[in-house]
Amino acid sequence: MHLKYLHQYPDHLQQSIISLVEKDKLSNYLLNRYPSIHDVVNDKLLRQYVQNMKNRYLKKSDPINQIQYDSKIHVINNALGQHQFTNRVQGKKLKRKNAIRISDLFKTAPEPFLEMIVAHELAHVKEKDHNKAFYKLCQHMSPDYFQLEFDVRVYLTQLDLFSCPYKA
Repeated sequence: MHLKYLHQYPDHLQQSIISLVEKDKLSNYLLNRYPSIHDVVNDKLLRQYVQNMKNRYLKKSDPINQIQYDSKIHVINNALGQHQFTNRVQGKKLKRKNAIRISDLFKTAPEPFLEMIVAHELAHVKEKDHNKAFYKLCQHMSPDYFQLEFDVRVYLTQLDLFSCPYKA
């Protein structure tokens, strides 16, 4: 069995997930670790959630002009969220605009998954590349970042093979 979301992880981790899939226990794994979903279900609440996290960890960074769920972001495009930034010169001033879009599949996901993807996109406000400083910032905002990233990939596997284990 090929696990497209987990192929970069060590064989022993892939084998443990394959075993759960074969025993039809993958949803149990997710529900035991993350029993409920969050209530950040619309763009207004998402904006508030992102702003709170930004104000807590990135107070002095550029403002974020647009924050929204996006139904056009698909895992197929290798993205769960997007950070877009533009720089424009208006007169003698440089105007910067940041936008964060989060895949709408996170509307019915556990809150730690939303936290992880928001931390990832916020980290791009300061660090454009996926480098050591970027991941250090992700861990600062979400201390379990790497475990959550793995579990999000397990969740994507669940969605791909079966259905969403959470009821909205």
